[in-house]
Amino acid sequence: MTLLRRWLPYPLLSGLLAVIWLVLNQSLSPGMVLLGIALGIALAKVFGLLRPPKAHIRNYPLAARLLLRVVFDIVRSNFAVARLILRGAGEVRSGFVAIPLTLTDHHGLAVLACIITSTPGTIWVSYDPAANVLLIHVLDLVDEGTWISTIQQRYERPLLEIFQ
Repeated sequence: MTLLRRWLPYPLLSGLLAVIWLVLNQSLSPGMVLLGIALGIALAKVFGLLRPPKAHIRNYPLAARLLLRVVFDIVRSNFAVARLILRGAGEVRSGFVAIPLTLTDHHGLAVLACIITSTPGTIWVSYDPAANVLLIHVLDLVDEGTWISTIQQRYERPLLEIFQ
C-alpha cells in the first residue's frame, strides 16, 4: 500500500485533474488519456509538496457567525457601490488605509484577505509582516478611523478567536 501511496498520493485529485484535462481537450484519444493520467499524477504530487499545514479552527460557532456576517456585509456593500456608481464618479473619495493588526496566524490572514477582497469597494493591497500592518484600498473613504475599527473589531477580533 505504501508503494501505491508513493506513486498516487491523492488518487481523487489525480483523477479529477485527468478528467479536467480530457474535458478541456475534448478528446478521448489514447494519447490524450495517457497524458491526462500522467499530468493528474504529476500535479497531485506537486500539490503534496506545496500543501500548507492544516488550520486549527478553535471556535466553529464563531466561524459560522463570521461567515453570515461576511455574507451580509458583501450584500450591503454591493448596494453601497451601486449607489456610488448611480450617483456619479464626482463624489467618490477613494483612498488607502493602513490598519495595524494583532492577527499573525497565516490562515487567519488568508481568511481576512478573502473577506476584504470579496467585499465590493475594498481590496487588500499589501501586508507588512514585520510591522504587522495591512494596507487596503477603499472606494469611498469618508473616515479612515471608522475603517480601521471596523476591520479590527468586525473581522480581526473573531479571526483571532477562531485561529489563535
